[in-house]
Amino acid sequence: MNELEHAAQIKRTRDALKEAGRNFGLTVYMLFAVFPILWMLLMSFKSDAEVVTTVFKFTPTVSNYFAVLFRPDSDYLKAFAQNFIVSGGAVLLTVLAGVPAAYALARYDFKNKEGWAFQILSFKFAPEILVILPIFMIFQRAGLYDTYFGLIWVYQLITMPLLIWVVRGYFEDISVEVEQAAQLDGYNWYEVFFKVLIPLIKPGLVASGLLAFIFAWNSFTFPLILSGMRVQTITITSLRFLGSDSVHYGQVAVAAVIAVLPEIIICLFIQKHLVRGLSFGAVKG
Repeated sequence: MNELEHAAQIKRTRDALKEAGRNFGLTVYMLFAVFPILWMLLMSFKSDAEVVTTVFKFTPTVSNYFAVLFRPDSDYLKAFAQNFIVSGGAVLLTVLAGVPAAYALARYDFKNKEGWAFQILSFKFAPEILVILPIFMIFQRAGLYDTYFGLIWVYQLITMPLLIWVVRGYFEDISVEVEQAAQLDGYNWYEVFFKVLIPLIKPGLVASGLLAFIFAWNSFTFPLILSGMRVQTITITSLRFLGSDSVHYGQVAVAAVIAVLPEIIICLFIQKHLVRGLSFGAVKG
């Protein structure tokens, strides 16, 4: 009995050490991942003279925040609002068009279906600079240059492919018998789609919608070329703090910190759907 108790004690000790090692490793990785954001936050409270130092002891100042947000010649808040309009509109259009497309790819059989699906996904991996010149010429002729609709439309190249593939996997995981049973209960196709299928794919839709928002929110190449003075995003407006004569790193840090806040806040609100949404359905081929 003593030997059994000793072996059990050794096992418990070993398991505790493994758990402590795992927690220590995760803590180190978390600090490694969060450190750039922490350093950027510290830079936003430093003066231009202190921003180049690597010490954590400094005299905090909020002058950078006032310069970015409230200075008369700064239009950062305007660009922030316009970025919300463009990114939100892009995600809304992606969901409205992408979910039916994902359902069609999951449920219907037609010629070269997998080829079309891969073609859609390939748009996400194509370099934006590769297609920007013909798109710019089309926008100039069609009157879409420097417009909200123009940016919302072109953002579909970076937001819709991933959403279609993730949501398609969810639809494929749902048995066809579920739809047939709902139709036998008297539901028409639209009621089956919105009352039965949409709630079942909600985790994948939320996760892919968040990724679509992040892609649109952080886009740089498209708004750099396809927008002018009327419609600007924060990724382009932040460049103004990199002056030709001097670089105000503290103001650049403020612009970056404020820009990342919406993504962090949204992730915190929908984190219960995020892990399940990215792990279910997205791995089906």
